[in-house]
Amino acid sequence: MGVAVKGKTMNHLRTTNACVRVGFGLANLVLAVCFLTSTAFAGEQYVDRNGHPVGGNDVVSYHTEDAPLEGLETITAAYNGETWLFATEANRDLFIADPARYVPAYDGHCAYALADDRKVRTDPNAYLVVDGVLYMNFSMGIHRRWLRDIEGYLAQSEANWPRHEGEPRSQPSRWF
Repeated sequence: MGVAVKGKTMNHLRTTNACVRVGFGLANLVLAVCFLTSTAFAGEQYVDRNGHPVGGNDVVSYHTEDAPLEGLETITAAYNGETWLFATEANRDLFIADPARYVPAYDGHCAYALADDRKVRTDPNAYLVVDGVLYMNFSMGIHRRWLRDIEGYLAQSEANWPRHEGEPRSQPSRWF
């Protein structure tokens, strides 16, 4: 017979402690799997020659302004392995609260090219926000083509993206 401690036996306490340890171990395992799985599926963000997503522009401003605002090196946030620049602290705070809402689709790669089953770089001025999602294009010329059938190209891009997401990011152009 075990020693009684506040109405419980030592054997009961040992069993309870073992169950708690196993429970915490399983909870940590589940968290690790969730973290590693979400990290494994995140692709590399396209960055310009200076190492900035969306050409160093404030990614929130694509959603809130008529044209993107230039980000400042003094107002930044980290996400998806990159440093994002912002024009205002308020925009940075919006981004930090919900980065997935503001980052460009396809890790900043060209939506039109993905419809053609290719992963290529983008021009930060060739963009459109559709249903709250920021889509980038390779150039203004490609952007005009993409505008002719956004729905059709997006359907193709969505179908092709899983094959390209894990590929290395596109390299920036020598010109911009």
